[in-house]
Formats: sequence, structure tokens, C-alpha cells
Amino acid sequence: METVEKLEGILQAKGVTLFALVDHRGEVEKAGMKLLSTKLLIFGSPNAGTPLMLVAPSVAIDLPLKILIWEDIHGKVWVSYNSPAYLQARHGLPPELMQAIAVVETLATKVAE
Repeated sequence: METVEKLEGILQAKGVTLFALVDHRGEVEKAGMKLLSTKLLIFGSPNAGTPLMLVAPSVAIDLPLKILIWEDIHGKVWVSYNSPAYLQARHGLPPELMQAIAVVETLATKVAE
């Protein structure tokens, strides 16, 4: 999927580690079922995430960051992610550390263009 390749390229160019790429469709097909293209990219940086986890250990459930890229029945590609505002509210993150996770929104916007 072109959008996945685009995100992989942006992550690599920015020096962000891609920890995993989960191909849900591929796994579903192995189980004998069908699913449209659905891929989850899990990425981040210990330098960005560690200060968040020190302040709010519960944020570790949402780190590393994730972007889901999926295709609907009309062939349209969608980009889904947990917004930084949602993560801040969920874990009580201080505003001064939000830049560390704000990148997810920037990345999602770039790949959706």
C-alpha cells in the first residue's frame, strides 16, 4: 500500500524507529478469512517516550505510538490514530511534554495528503 510506504519513508528520514508493522489482512488470510488492506505501524523513540512514562506510567499502554492505515470497500485509504489531546486527557500528561507525542498527528496528516 502506497500510504504505508510513504509513512515508512518519513519515519526513516526522521530517524524514528519503526518497531513493528502488523499486517492484519495477511494474518486474517492465513486464517482463511478475508479483510481489506489493514496495517498498523508501531513507531517511536525512547528519547521521546521515556519522559512521558516517568511522569505518567500508564501512558506505556499507548506507547510506542501507532498509526493504522486501512482501506474501505470503495478503495479509499484511511489513516487512524489516537490524537495527542486524547492521550493527554487519558493519562494526565503535562502540556510541556506533549511535543513528544504531537508528532503522530503531523505524520498522519503528511501521509494522508
